[in-house]
Amino acid sequence: MKSLLLFCCLLAVAVVVAQKQPLNHQAYDSWQSVGQQLVTADGRYAAYAVGVQEGDGTLEIKALQGKWQRIVPRGYQASFSDDGHYLVCKIKPLFRETREAKIKKKSPAEMPKDSLAIVLLGTDSIRIVPAVKSYKMPEFGKGPWLAWLNEKPVASPAATPDSALRLQQILRTADSLYKVADSLRNKVTQARQEGLKALKPVTPAAKKESSAAEDGTELVLFRLTDGNELHFQQVTDYIFDRNGSALAIESKPLLLRRDLGKSSTDTVMRNFNEIKGLAFSATGDRLAFLAERDSSTKSQHKYYKIWQYSKGGDSAKLLAAKPLTGMLIFQPEYTPWYSKDGRRLFVGVCREWPVKDTSLVDFETARLDLWHYRDEYLQPQQLVQLTAEKNRSWLTLIDPVNGTETPLADDSCEVVVPAGKGDQLFALGTSNKAYRVRQQWTQDGSRDIYAVNLHDGSRRLVATGVRGNQGFISPGGKYISWYDMKGRRWMSYETATGVRRELSKSINHPLFDEEDDHPDDPPPYGFMGWQDDDRFAFVYDRFDVWKCDLSGVAAPLNFTAGDGRRANVTIRYEELDREHDGIPENKPMLFSLFSNTTKGYNWYSYAPGGNFGPDGRAAALPYSLVTAAVVLSPVKARDADNLIYQRQTPSSNDIYATTLPVAGDPAASVKLSSLNPQQAFYNWFTVELRQWKQFDGKMSEGLLYKPENFDPAKKYPVILYFYEKDAGRRYNYIEPAPVRASINIAYYTSNGYIVFDPDISYKTGQPGEDAYNAVVSAAKWLTKFPWVDSTKMGIQGHSWGGYQVAYLVTRTNMFAAAEAGAPVSNMTSAYGGIRWGTGISRQFQYERTQSRLGATLWENRDRYLKNSPLFRADRIKTPLLILHNDKDDAVPWYQGIELFTALKRLGRTTWLVNYNDELHGISERRNRKDWTIRMSQFFDHYLKGKPAPAWMERGIPAMKKGVDWGL
Repeated sequence: MKSLLLFCCLLAVAVVVAQKQPLNHQAYDSWQSVGQQLVTADGRYAAYAVGVQEGDGTLEIKALQGKWQRIVPRGYQASFSDDGHYLVCKIKPLFRETREAKIKKKSPAEMPKDSLAIVLLGTDSIRIVPAVKSYKMPEFGKGPWLAWLNEKPVASPAATPDSALRLQQILRTADSLYKVADSLRNKVTQARQEGLKALKPVTPAAKKESSAAEDGTELVLFRLTDGNELHFQQVTDYIFDRNGSALAIESKPLLLRRDLGKSSTDTVMRNFNEIKGLAFSATGDRLAFLAERDSSTKSQHKYYKIWQYSKGGDSAKLLAAKPLTGMLIFQPEYTPWYSKDGRRLFVGVCREWPVKDTSLVDFETARLDLWHYRDEYLQPQQLVQLTAEKNRSWLTLIDPVNGTETPLADDSCEVVVPAGKGDQLFALGTSNKAYRVRQQWTQDGSRDIYAVNLHDGSRRLVATGVRGNQGFISPGGKYISWYDMKGRRWMSYETATGVRRELSKSINHPLFDEEDDHPDDPPPYGFMGWQDDDRFAFVYDRFDVWKCDLSGVAAPLNFTAGDGRRANVTIRYEELDREHDGIPENKPMLFSLFSNTTKGYNWYSYAPGGNFGPDGRAAALPYSLVTAAVVLSPVKARDADNLIYQRQTPSSNDIYATTLPVAGDPAASVKLSSLNPQQAFYNWFTVELRQWKQFDGKMSEGLLYKPENFDPAKKYPVILYFYEKDAGRRYNYIEPAPVRASINIAYYTSNGYIVFDPDISYKTGQPGEDAYNAVVSAAKWLTKFPWVDSTKMGIQGHSWGGYQVAYLVTRTNMFAAAEAGAPVSNMTSAYGGIRWGTGISRQFQYERTQSRLGATLWENRDRYLKNSPLFRADRIKTPLLILHNDKDDAVPWYQGIELFTALKRLGRTTWLVNYNDELHGISERRNRKDWTIRMSQFFDHYLKGKPAPAWMERGIPAMKKGVDWGL
């Protein structure tokens, strides 16, 4: 009987598998993915956003102990109150309502608006507030405060009532909260009256100054514990101090400070034109801001001054009228901030930019760009960076007591980062001024680094030409560290004495990427961080962590005891406490483990005082439990050991909860989410890590994706997709989605394709041949399997992958079809081009980075010619589909055009698809959907023998553009 039952069960499972459908292009919209993740400070509750590609997502809230949970339809931008009793989030309008409003071309004021949800955790109580523009809560402190800014009222409702069943249920539940609130109505009324009294000092003259077009709206200050409300009108900006003791409110023509403890409101400033950068001190006793009050000036510039209000004062006092240095002004786009101890105020200064002569007539003045050989940046880069340059800030320190200024940064030391929370003696300064011209062809980020004394602004040069990273300063400001790429070593500088030391001296393993194959100095594995007492720094080798004595007395210690190297596992630190400046000695540390053999991941907790290694003093690393999964994005409760994280496998992507110390066993985690149950009805995929021998005799590895219903007795078409090295993504979840450029592996395997993603290794000067060595050898290796149809093999890649596709079809005719996205076809013309997204020259790419040619065009032009597909276009016989968009901001559009026009002249089978105004990858969903369909039609025709669509047969003439899409 048992055997019969087992047989029936297996038969039922087989029927379900057999009935699974291939993915179609309509399946994408409802596919779910994980968004924001957060945990209450006490670790009792977690929340995570579940988004869909097109439609209405949800916010899910769950108790980490117990069964309580709540779903907020369309909830996003969530925050927990610091006491862990409330969750507040915004609620998006229904997707269909927003879509309909766009179709009707409604004005921004008429568009559907967000709502606000206030959830009392652990209960059924929820309040929904309609038409909310923004909300804020104190970051810390147990004060139960919330403030939100309402949208400007409109004459008619912007959206129809929400008909979503779940929100109806929530609203019905909210009714019970409103009934409870009835007993508090008198308190609410009293609070409103108090708010009106606070606003009474507005003078008639000030009212006259207020514009009817003022953007200010009603602000509601809400006490979560009892529902007490206080309303302020015409509010344009507001902030809480970190601990919830005060609220600053810009309510033109007044700036107010609400003392949340005493329930009193003080007027900070009256009669201003504009206020920027509200900032409280850590205690909330001081409020700094920039104000512009001069209504008489006719200049196009607004000149802001620094003001400060102290608790208990009558009004704000002028702290600084203008920077000490001539031709500088205070930067209104830089928000001031106080040091942790409140003894320093940091502000930004900037140049006073030239203004346009309004007396000149636009149509009579020339419009031009002048490229000058002495410019520090190329003209396109200047134009791209223009807004950022106008908003650039040089840090200046102001004494909050006496207003004395200490300039810290300028054009010779542009960036200054104070140690810790700004209350230490030293800061790290960096400057690229000496290297700006050469960045045109190097783009290596070279900088000089300085130790900047915050007492007097003096600086000492620490190191020159630092590349890769810009240096690090310890929490206490006692040390600065950086990586010397030429010497391949970590260095340190003692700020008090000026002594330089080799931090990593006597470490007997490489600290640089041994597998880096660019013709340049290899980058370091990385800097893990500082111990919070400024005694030690931690750096990585390929596998392990090294603890380095900053005083130079003790030799570096292999903190992970060589466990990673012995097991071929890479160990990396996961920062869980964003508030802490360093790595504390007395708290558990979380590490991620990555197996370089299997490509699986896991967590490992290091307990304070414990040791790595097999000596029994601490739990052995769970190498046997490095799972067939990817673990990422850990979020820890601030005051508890609860932790949530994302776990991916090729067939799932969900949120899990666990506690520190993490045992390493996945069974110790609790699954919180169950995303995409509809996936069970679709034919999915499996993935295998496979090795093969390349033409040069060396072994390589890659990922082999097969349909879930793979039948070894069948023959399958194959697509080889590649970029550089992707084997480490073995256990990543692949979400079915309209593609940005490249194939969606889940879609193709579901529809009966085998996909292989081979790793490619490179030597200097021959990227095309290196791709041939890896990709074509992999293709020939695949043909040995009886389930591969060797006559139906295709290749696909985008950007660097697109270049390699274009090169490969000049070297072999074994592929039945090829798609090249944004390919560089002519390295000689691309070499001198511009990456329009950043405005920088493309030269560095060919000499030192991805193209790996290792020489300038004039030093070795043969390398550029041999690696350019255009010069071998006559050898191409493979049908080639090219994607290249006219606003490509990385690879110039003419690269695709050069290849297409050559093949068209040669009479080859080719198409060029250009999505108007799209960049390097397709961003607009309508275009992504269209491209996903076209690319699948292309491969289906050549690899499956399906009929060619109209666009492949006869194109889309310009007269039919926007009328007939040829699909």
